Amino acid sequence: MSHHARFYGRAADLLTAAQMRAARALVGMDQKALAEASGVSLPTIQRMEASNGVVRGVIESLTKVMAALDASGLEFINEGAVSGGGGRGVRLRNRIG
Repeated sequence: MSHHARFYGRAADLLTAAQMRAARALVGMDQKALAEASGVSLPTIQRMEASNGVVRGVIESLTKVMAALDASGLEFINEGAVSGGGGRGVRLRNRIG
């Protein structure tokens, strides 16, 4: 199984619009740069980021976006997973109460 198939196979369950905007900000990309890097149209990037909650869109487009962010140095960390790559990062805590 390829890295992308294994890692992004459940992409639609993993990425919220807020996470996508934050990921893009962490690597210093604007929407246009992400569209160019991923091969996904700018209007599609804009629609994805305007989603309420989990990013809505074609899984292939979401996979391309996540791969472009990954190639830019971003590490996606699944719920409950440990970051093995080191480096600085940001992660949401589980809300208690």
